[in-house]
Amino acid sequence: MSLFSFKPKGLTFQSVDADFAVRGQISVADVKDVAAAGFKSIVCARPDNESGDQPSFATIAAEAERNGLQIVHVPVAGGLTQSNFQRFADAMQDLPRPILGYCRSGARAGSLYAAWKRG
Repeated sequence: MSLFSFKPKGLTFQSVDADFAVRGQISVADVKDVAAAGFKSIVCARPDNESGDQPSFATIAAEAERNGLQIVHVPVAGGLTQSNFQRFADAMQDLPRPILGYCRSGARAGSLYAAWKRG
């Protein structure tokens, strides 16, 4: 079964390629489903405190670690910076795949991946 043919009930994401998928904000409860879907790592592109209803990166990271996932925070506020790109590139070298990237809508995580693929 390929990674993207199995989606636990309630977990939605958009496959970019075999190594990377994106989605909007995840909850603590979603993390178990992320692991069950076969992801090995998570990249969070959302800054903490962007909205009052989002869990902190530390909260998601603690749950990810409890579920055997590696996780990296690459907060993007506004446009992508060289620092964002470098942090993401470093993560892509180190993290096991497949990787789920998330932010508020999935767009910033997808933009980071697209920029990295372009080199």
